[in-house]
Amino acid sequence: MKVIVHDNQIEKAIKDLKRKLTKEGFFSEIKERRFYDKPSVQKKKKQAKAAKRRRKRMRKY
Repeated sequence: MKVIVHDNQIEKAIKDLKRKLTKEGFFSEIKERRFYDKPSVQKKKKQAKAAKRRRKRMRKY
């Protein structure tokens, strides 16, 4: 991943980097890996995420 700094606009470059990292899911991944989850808890979280995605897709139609 690259972020190019033009004319010493560091604030804009940082903002762009944060946007890219958020879009990639970097921060959510770090948050998920912060603590250990038992396999059963991981499975429940995974199923809840899938259900949320399904509900979101159904709202579009």
